[in-house]
Amino acid sequence: MTQDITLDQGWAPSACTLPTAEQPLRVAEFDALFAEALQAVQRPERTRLRLELVFSPGNAGRAAELTARENGCCSFFTFTLTIADGNLALEVTVPPRQVEVLDALHERAAAAAVAGRPV
Repeated sequence: MTQDITLDQGWAPSACTLPTAEQPLRVAEFDALFAEALQAVQRPERTRLRLELVFSPGNAGRAAELTARENGCCSFFTFTLTIADGNLALEVTVPPRQVEVLDALHERAAAAAVAGRPV
């Protein structure tokens, strides 16, 4: 059952090494970050997503820790956290064959933005 839930969320490509039971927990961590810190979502390229977060040391640390753990199980992600001029941005890039995973991440981020913040 957990596998079906994960696949419905578009998060578990075959390259993911995170145990199936832990995958929904990781999705929930991203959802919480989006709900609490996301300010804007942009998709400048098919394989690149830009998430603007509320600027704070806590949000920067949280995003860095979460993306480092995610990269440990889904190494196809490239995460770039930028802190500049009082802004905090997280860019997520994937190879073309993993664009469906980025699509799912984009959908979740956009849903969180609609629920709680303007995009």
